[in-house]
Amino acid sequence: MNGSDALLKKLKENGTDTVFGYPGGVLLPLYESIYDCDINHILVRHEQSAAHAADAYARASGKVGVCIATSGPGATNLVTGIATANIDSSSVIALTGQVGTPIIGTDAFQEVDTIGITMPITKASFQPRTSDKLPETIDEAYHIASTGRKGVVVIDIPKDVLENPVTTKDMKRKYKLPGYNPTTKGNKRQIKRAIKTIQESKKPIILAGGGVILADASEELIKFARNANIPVATTLMGKGAINEHDPLSLGLLGMHGLESTNIAVTNSDCLIAIGCRFSDRTTGKVSEFAPNATKIHIDIDPAEIGKNVPIDLPIVGDAKTILRELNEEIQIPNQNGWTTKVVDANQNYKPKMTFNTPILKPQECIKEIMQAITPETIVTTDVGQNQMWMAHYFKAQKPRTFISSGGLGTMGFGLPAAIGAQVAKPEENVLAIVGDGGFQMVSQELATIEEYDLPIVTVILNNRYLGMVYQWQILYYNNKISQTKMTPKPDFAKLADAYGINGVHVEKTGELQETIQNALKSREATVIDVKIDSDELLPMVPPGEKITKIVGEYKTEDE
Repeated sequence: MNGSDALLKKLKENGTDTVFGYPGGVLLPLYESIYDCDINHILVRHEQSAAHAADAYARASGKVGVCIATSGPGATNLVTGIATANIDSSSVIALTGQVGTPIIGTDAFQEVDTIGITMPITKASFQPRTSDKLPETIDEAYHIASTGRKGVVVIDIPKDVLENPVTTKDMKRKYKLPGYNPTTKGNKRQIKRAIKTIQESKKPIILAGGGVILADASEELIKFARNANIPVATTLMGKGAINEHDPLSLGLLGMHGLESTNIAVTNSDCLIAIGCRFSDRTTGKVSEFAPNATKIHIDIDPAEIGKNVPIDLPIVGDAKTILRELNEEIQIPNQNGWTTKVVDANQNYKPKMTFNTPILKPQECIKEIMQAITPETIVTTDVGQNQMWMAHYFKAQKPRTFISSGGLGTMGFGLPAAIGAQVAKPEENVLAIVGDGGFQMVSQELATIEEYDLPIVTVILNNRYLGMVYQWQILYYNNKISQTKMTPKPDFAKLADAYGINGVHVEKTGELQETIQNALKSREATVIDVKIDSDELLPMVPPGEKITKIVGEYKTEDE
């Protein structure tokens, strides 16, 4: 077999049955082999979408996602998606084509230094220079991408490596990585100290991040919270780690979090953070973040512990393993009604929710979305106001059902992410919640949806602005609305129709729920253009302020 055949053989051996890609000149040997292979190849319409789809495929399935792009502009078009997946710790392998080894470094046609470009935004990067090296490189990439803190591995493959024969006889799965040995088991002494600290605390709070979901540790988290009777706040990436209808769930923390949650964390005396990296969007002003709390940080990546927030008690290891050990000994702390007080405050918290207005409010849209779907429905979001309306008001009920771009905040993520999630979970309903700005960055992927008959329902929260930037201009830049107002064109329903996809307009209260339900029941791709109030602002914490300083008016439904 040649290098291309060996590559595909190794993908299958490592459990991959689907790849997302876009061909090009130096990849012709690989695509010749794909033609005769039973691996499912999804042809996207832009390489960035291949990376986002592979990312969401990994998040929805728990497997490794794979994307493919050719050399030069193909590889550079992957870069944004690679950075998006890596900062959110998503297991992705990005295969890029490269010019032949004899002309590497000569500025050949469509040559770029893919390794140099991607090294700062990946977990690892490889460029095998011989066909015999390729099988081992694939095995190593899967091992690195899927163990420890998950991330992206780039394999940049010269054309001649794809073409030349593989002479090695030993094709068994193997990897030689003597310097790579992630810690999975927590230090016993630290775990005992953590148990003692938690049980002596009066006001404990758990903060669950995306690492809980990536470690498949949601059951252990819920057991821990119930055994110790401790409320659970989540980061954006942690949404779904606990059913947000659970009384112990406090919802989102941070800049766009719930006021009651931010207050509870600020007043806590023991913060147990699991699988989170304490981003600035979570902590606000670091010096005033949970100022009186003993901070326990459980994380697979030792580099994250103490990086942003000083930690009193670090535990390095796998969240699932450590939570199991905590559950063996944890008891309810002497809280004096703390949990009851926090839970009651959270349940009585009523953020701004106005309904039955002449023009639809985004809060009403989120309410109708929740009424239209089941707990198993996978929801992807784009980035901007649409994302934060969802993060704030939408209640995720199961892990791996809420998929969003966290650390990089990549506009255009939502639609291709829905493609990846739908391919990963073909029997489930998938809903993409996007804004009109982000949707127009990737609307060409409607062709991918139509070609592969993917029953994705796309809801465009259309406010005719780049909503989040518009909001910041109003709040912090003297109301100078500079280059954020967008034309009301195109007609998104007509655009969908041009791709052979159902297009629907929604403008009235009550219509969205029924429209989504009908679309999901039909199992046909549908684009729903929802005209919402462009002047509705999401309450938020100003950048660099403590998380209890929330800008924005709060009203109850009765007001």
